[in-house]
Amino acid sequence: MAERRVTIGWAEGLHARPASLFVRAATATGVPVTIAKAGGSPVNAASMLAVLGLGAQGGEEVVLTADAEGADAALDRLAKLVSEGLDELPETV
Repeated sequence: MAERRVTIGWAEGLHARPASLFVRAATATGVPVTIAKAGGSPVNAASMLAVLGLGAQGGEEVVLTADAEGADAALDRLAKLVSEGLDELPETV
């Protein structure tokens, strides 16, 4: 199982627009990905309600996991998006 631990780069955390960007990016990977706050229960990264329900704030650590072909590449792209707090989806996602 592939895993990435990243610190949320968006000041507002995974709320509204950042959560929407993240969910779209997670869905676009085509790989089942989960996200959890450090020490918390993982949720489906492709579910807007689940991601919003985490209540993840800027500066908090989250854990991204996937267990499928292409998991490492997918998690690398998602980790970059989250850690850099990008305002739009990078072309590679």
